[in-house]
Amino acid sequence: MPTTPSDPAQRITVSIVSHGQQALIRPLLEQLNEFSAGSIASVILTLNIPEPDVLAGLSLRFPLERISNSVAKGFGANHNQAFGRCETDWFLVLNPDMRFDRDVLAPLIAQARPDAGLLTPRILEPGKAAPEQHRAIITPLEILTRKRPGYPIPAAPEWIPGLFMLFRSRAYRDVGGFDERFFMYGEDFDICARTQLAGWRLQVGEDLMAQHAAQRASHGNRKHLYWHVASLLKVWASPAFWRFRRAVRAARQGSVL
Repeated sequence: MPTTPSDPAQRITVSIVSHGQQALIRPLLEQLNEFSAGSIASVILTLNIPEPDVLAGLSLRFPLERISNSVAKGFGANHNQAFGRCETDWFLVLNPDMRFDRDVLAPLIAQARPDAGLLTPRILEPGKAAPEQHRAIITPLEILTRKRPGYPIPAAPEWIPGLFMLFRSRAYRDVGGFDERFFMYGEDFDICARTQLAGWRLQVGEDLMAQHAAQRASHGNRKHLYWHVASLLKVWASPAFWRFRRAVRAARQGSVL
């Protein structure tokens, strides 16, 4: 039975962006409606490009607001735009290809520590028996070694991907949302770094699971691959990256981040 937060302020504004993906989004909305409707104040669906409406007739227990962009925007710009309509204490950035077989929203909020600014469940990729490993700070060496035997998996993630990012709205405001200089990749690491540098923590619901249908465009599309590589270079050139890297090293040596 889905749980419902007793305090209306604990409800969530959900932001989903469609790039011609309404058919992919429909089952996601149905699952949110089945398992987590009591936690959702509204879903803001941004249509980044024109597309047929395949959501007509969908009956939901929460409002579905649409934003239709006249010009396509990047990942961060779209979610920042949606956050402008957020009036709740929590703001969820959610990929169209996420899937749920139970409620994870209310349990995540119930677990949230006072200093938790960004929360996520564990993410299960297709064909995997165990969730994705926690991620260390992203560097060229980390990218090259993360799949090799002996890779030192952090006990807690130093950043989380933008598949499922449940922000405390105050933390999102504190850091000014996503950096719109990133177009489609890299902004998830950047906002994780800046959130922690601002004094907020990442928190993982280790007992909660969500599935990722893994629609990875950059694996087979040269344009997306270019954006991915260009964004990584922007990450490594940013002051936030170097400040965060120094803070992580200090924390590993026993200091407080």
